[in-house]
Amino acid sequence: MPSDDASTRISAVRERIARAAGLAGREPGSVELIAISKTHAADAIRPLIAAGQRVFGENRVQEVAAKWPALREETPGIGLHLVGQLQSNKAEEAVALFDAIHSLDRPSLVEALAKAMDKAGKRPACFVQVNIGGEAQKGGCAIEALPDLLAQARGLDLPVAGLMCVPPLDLEAAPWFALLAKLARDSGLAGLSMGMSGDFETAAMIGATHVRVGTALFGSRG
Repeated sequence: MPSDDASTRISAVRERIARAAGLAGREPGSVELIAISKTHAADAIRPLIAAGQRVFGENRVQEVAAKWPALREETPGIGLHLVGQLQSNKAEEAVALFDAIHSLDRPSLVEALAKAMDKAGKRPACFVQVNIGGEAQKGGCAIEALPDLLAQARGLDLPVAGLMCVPPLDLEAAPWFALLAKLARDSGLAGLSMGMSGDFETAAMIGATHVRVGTALFGSRG
């Protein structure tokens, strides 16, 4: 992807975020754009970096370890967010590689991350992933289990920044985003990681602090 094309895509997405946030009386800068670069090669990512994007999302520890050290050496100040499911035995690697983890969803992972953070002396921000639609095939903490999971995470001094969700496919996203926002408010959390290429404007209007956008920045696969 040429750098000017990347710049055009980023500008278009940022303008859409700003417009949606403005409609809700929010500051455009209150919404962090995470460019979802999973499965994209370094050569596809460099144009976005050249165009000014500094926060990227990946879903596999191994992929990040393979492609990001060189990219980060070329351009200091890159932030990496883990947006995919995390196995407990990969907790140490995740803490070393990522600045934020969006998929905290079970007690065993809370324990593994707490140990890894204590050992590394580094504490990436954590978002608890909520299975907002109660879907069997999706990861995430059940809504009714959220209070206990948050209590455990806070008790182990994990830096819980907010909640994350992926709404059910093919349903209007707004009610699910609104439910996540309510759960966050009730839990005393400010962060909301919600919204992807098809619904990030809706998310921005409802209170998202982080939107996870891939296709609208990198183009369709194929």
